Amino acid sequence: MTTASSPGHRTEAGQHARPASPFRQPKAVWAVAFACVISFMGIGLVDPILPALSEQLDASPSQVTLLFTSDLVVTAFAMLITGWVSSRIGAKNNLIAGLVVIVVFAFLAGSTDSIGGIVGFRAGWGLGNVLFIATSLAVIVGSASGGFAGAIVLYETALGVGIACGPLLGALLGNISWRGPFFGVAALMAIALIATVLFVPAAPRPQHRASLGEPLKALRHRGLLTMGLTALLYNWGFFTMLGYVPFPMDLSIYQLGAVFFGWGILVALFSVFVAPRLQRRFGTAPTLYVNLFLFAAILAVIAIWTDSKATLVVAVIAAGALIGINNTLTTQAVMLVSPVERPVASAAYGFIRFIGGGLAPFVAGLLVERFSIHVPFFLGAFAVLLAIGVLATGHRLLAKADAELAAGETVHAGEPDLDADEVAEVLEDGTGEPGVRERAEVFHPAGPRPER
Repeated sequence: MTTASSPGHRTEAGQHARPASPFRQPKAVWAVAFACVISFMGIGLVDPILPALSEQLDASPSQVTLLFTSDLVVTAFAMLITGWVSSRIGAKNNLIAGLVVIVVFAFLAGSTDSIGGIVGFRAGWGLGNVLFIATSLAVIVGSASGGFAGAIVLYETALGVGIACGPLLGALLGNISWRGPFFGVAALMAIALIATVLFVPAAPRPQHRASLGEPLKALRHRGLLTMGLTALLYNWGFFTMLGYVPFPMDLSIYQLGAVFFGWGILVALFSVFVAPRLQRRFGTAPTLYVNLFLFAAILAVIAIWTDSKATLVVAVIAAGALIGINNTLTTQAVMLVSPVERPVASAAYGFIRFIGGGLAPFVAGLLVERFSIHVPFFLGAFAVLLAIGVLATGHRLLAKADAELAAGETVHAGEPDLDADEVAEVLEDGTGEPGVRERAEVFHPAGPRPER
């Protein structure tokens, strides 16, 4: 007879108590999560200062939106080399290299005097971001307690907190000087760098050295390509809103910071607390269909009532809830439907989605200059509707992934958490207690995935 002696342990009736909290983690996980928060701050950090940059540096809105484009397009293509680099220098060194690059280029961006210089240094910043972010998810998944789903929740919590705090920090520092946000990120990332060096243990380099072509080859798998194209279209709408809506809002730096802080708070809350419940209740695909439709509707509202500040404020903040749900479910889904190792899947997926995110703000600026302020938001709404159609082509794969995730969490709910060294050992030579290898293969980012 089995009794429930700890969170997640099996009960006498064969049911399971609530799983262990994803927030009870070793120091290494918290060090990486803190760095993730600062890294994700960069997404919304520049939003409150976009109009100020345009005015003070005598740049057009389309030129200012290149701050997003240079960062995200470099991020997209750099995704293709992260596995190659990480498999040769190891995960910890990869994290450190990424953080060093961010510190250097964020400082240089704050030191320049031209919009061209900021755009160029943001590109270097993007390279550091991708080196760090692509590895950080794998490190958190591999080291966190609470299994794969718990690790995704923790990662999305870091993303949400970073997105929420980024605009607030940008407003506070940007009100002093437009240079302030860049210097602020450099200082915070330096702290994250020290924490990573001190608390993240060195791991042995992978025996398998990834090739440069692996992420592109991985896109031959239908599930990964479907999720990648869905994310590209969704990110077109998302970054059209994020990168261009500050201009028609015509608010002060503090007001913009407050709006995007409210938006970011909803991103964090819905990604952590609401998305997992919706996934368990309705499934990944049905939840995403409704979520994407509602987001397209919000973009259409922004397109129609672009001249109404109140409408824009309410629409942007409300969009945070939908973005939070989408971020968590798509990140989890792409890992589950991909038949390749998770670092490779993450690189391939990131390559596609960041292309959409990077091009959208710049195209929005050009469309406004050529046509009107309404056009880019209508285009964003249409792109998100297309994403629903693309996602529907992978409905059966997502349903199967949901079933496998539920089965994996049920089977292993009463077993102890895996130690990182034990995971590495069992994946290499098959040793370990009964059931440990099965857990390693289900939850560890390096674990083999079944062919689909």
